[in-house]
Amino acid sequence: MVDTDRITGAAREIGGKVQGAVGDLVGDHRAGLEGRFRAAQGRGESLVGEARDALRDVADDAADYAGDAYARGRRSLRHGARTVTHQVEESPLVALMIAGAVGYGLALLVHGRR
Repeated sequence: MVDTDRITGAAREIGGKVQGAVGDLVGDHRAGLEGRFRAAQGRGESLVGEARDALRDVADDAADYAGDAYARGRRSLRHGARTVTHQVEESPLVALMIAGAVGYGLALLVHGRR
C-alpha cells in the first residue's frame, strides 16, 4: 500500500517544477523561486511517504516472523509434551525417581543447606 504522502508529494513536486519552469521562461523570478520551493516541499513529502512505506514493510515482516516463531514454538512444546507423556507411560518408576530428584534439588536451592 502506497502512502498518500508519496502521491501528494509527487504531485506537488511536479507542479512546482512546472511553475518554476514557467516562471523562469516568462522572466518572473518570484514565480520561479516559488515553484522550486514547492518542488522541494513535494520531494520532502514524497520522501516522508517512502519512509513510512519502508517502516510499514519492516513492521509487517517482523509481525510475520514473530507469528512464525510462535507457531514453531507451539509445535515444539506439543511435541515435547507428547514425548514426555510417552516416556512416563513407558517407565513410570524411572519418571517418579526423576521427579523426586528434581524436587529434592529444588528444595536444596530454595532452603539451602544449614
